[in-house]
Amino acid sequence: MPAPDVLTTEQVHSNLTALPQWRYGLGALRTVLKCESSASALALFSTIGALAQEANHHPDVDWRYDTLFITLTSHDAGSKVTTRDAALARSISAEALNAGATARPELLRTVEIALDTDDVEAISETWRTALGYKRQEDGSLTDPFGRGPALWFQETTTPNVNRFHLDVTVPYSESAPILATLAAGGAALDDGAAPSFVVATDAQGNRLCICTEHDREVD
Repeated sequence: MPAPDVLTTEQVHSNLTALPQWRYGLGALRTVLKCESSASALALFSTIGALAQEANHHPDVDWRYDTLFITLTSHDAGSKVTTRDAALARSISAEALNAGATARPELLRTVEIALDTDDVEAISETWRTALGYKRQEDGSLTDPFGRGPALWFQETTTPNVNRFHLDVTVPYSESAPILATLAAGGAALDDGAAPSFVVATDAQGNRLCICTEHDREVD
C-alpha cells in the first residue's frame, strides 16, 4: 500500500515555490550545495545527518570536497517524494543558509544508460546479475546503493547499430545553456521531443539525450 503522504507532481511543484534551492527530477528532490571549504561542507553534512536522525528520514548525500549533492525520496513509499521529503528539504535549506552554503542547481546531473533491444527479457537478467542491480517495476535496473547509473532498456523492433546511449537528466531551468554549449561545440541537436529531451549527436555519430523532468513524472 502506498504511503499516505506521497505528493503528486503538482504538489511537489507547489512545494518547490518555497524551496528555490531544490529541483525535481526522476522522481526525487535534488540540490547541490557548495560550501566555503571542505571543512564547512563536512560540518554541514554532519548537521544534515543530525536532522535526518531527528526526523528518522534519511537523504542520499554525496560529499565531494566543498560540495554536497543531496537527493530526497522516501524509500518506504516506493522511492517517491512525500511530505517528509519536503519538510526535510526545508530544514536542510535553513541550515545551508546558516552555514553560508550556495545552491548550485546547474551542477545537477543524473545519468542513465539506455540500451536499444528488440527483446528485453532475453538480456535483462544478464545485466542485472553482472551489475548487482535490482529490477524496478518499469523493467529498468538500478543500483540498490545509488552509486552507479541506472540501466534501462529501450524496446524497439529496429535497434540501432550503436545500441547504447546516455540519458543525462538536468533541471529544465538549467538546460538552455547546456544545449547552447553543445551546439557551439559542434554537436547536432534534434529538439523534436523538447522540452522532454533533446537528442545530441557528436561529430562521430554517437548519441546522448539531454532530458528534463517534463513528461517524465507520472502520478
